Amino acid sequence: MTVQISLACERYDRVQAIFDGRVRIEGCEVTPVVLRAEEAFHRAFNGAEFDVTELSCSSYMMTLSRGEQPYIAVPAFVSKVFRHSAIYVRADRGIETPQDLVGRRIGLPEYQMTACLWARGILEDEYGVRPRDIKWFTGGQDEAGRRERAALSVDPSVSITPIPHDRTLTEMFESGELDGLVTARVPRGIGTNPLLRRLFPNPRATEQAYFRKTGIFPLMHMIGIRRTLLEKHPWLAVSVYKAFVQAKAIAIHELSDAGVNFVTLPWVNEEVLEAQAFLARDYWSYGIEANRSAIEAMARYSFTQGLSQRHLSVEELFHPGTLEISKV
Repeated sequence: MTVQISLACERYDRVQAIFDGRVRIEGCEVTPVVLRAEEAFHRAFNGAEFDVTELSCSSYMMTLSRGEQPYIAVPAFVSKVFRHSAIYVRADRGIETPQDLVGRRIGLPEYQMTACLWARGILEDEYGVRPRDIKWFTGGQDEAGRRERAALSVDPSVSITPIPHDRTLTEMFESGELDGLVTARVPRGIGTNPLLRRLFPNPRATEQAYFRKTGIFPLMHMIGIRRTLLEKHPWLAVSVYKAFVQAKAIAIHELSDAGVNFVTLPWVNEEVLEAQAFLARDYWSYGIEANRSAIEAMARYSFTQGLSQRHLSVEELFHPGTLEISKV
């Protein structure tokens, strides 16, 4: 019997083959729903609307630790991003180093946001700047009214203040009410407004140095499957995971084909070769072992920053069927 499932995810190149049918999820007929990640997260954590969905790693860990998570994840990390480049500051505040952020007013869309989790963890691990050293302000970056997608239970020593319901982080950053932002999406004015800039002038070099030191390529989003569906069809976790692995392999092949440029970008093949030389041949790896150090860091940050109520182990984050996939 074929299982009917819905799938909500961004239209990443590494997922496209599932959307267009080149890759099938074994035993399933899929209804794909293309959503921005923020909308997929909101609908997952406030109603569990989809059978298979893209999930925020941070929100997933936080709610899992409280026994409030309707999904169980598979280690298909559809979004990975280095996050030194996610820290922005005003150029007129004398902020030259990470340590200069102490005591500052810094905005972020949601405290639990995975990009912000990583940025705070990196600031503490690499530069000694703790979350409680900064005054945090949360709200919509470009649209007013954004709030945390799941309830927070953070140490009260950390200052977190929602901005007014009718204001945005961008306008408060531009007006000088905020000294900086930590956000996954590039704020308006970066590159055109001389008062707004990244904290790290050469973020790529800084992020490469971080990878050389730690071996970590930060994880942002993974794929979750509704628990009630897995109770009926326990084989589904491996079928979903295998499909995402296959779709990613197609995307990497299309980036790597030097004879036919599938991507509208010159020298894309050279970028792939550089990424393979610097990171690994499978530079966008899925699975647990290839990402263990990043998963462990992320779980530690979630606990020490007060988001998770307990320190989650790597293995309990994922469906047991995906902990070790058989090889032929």
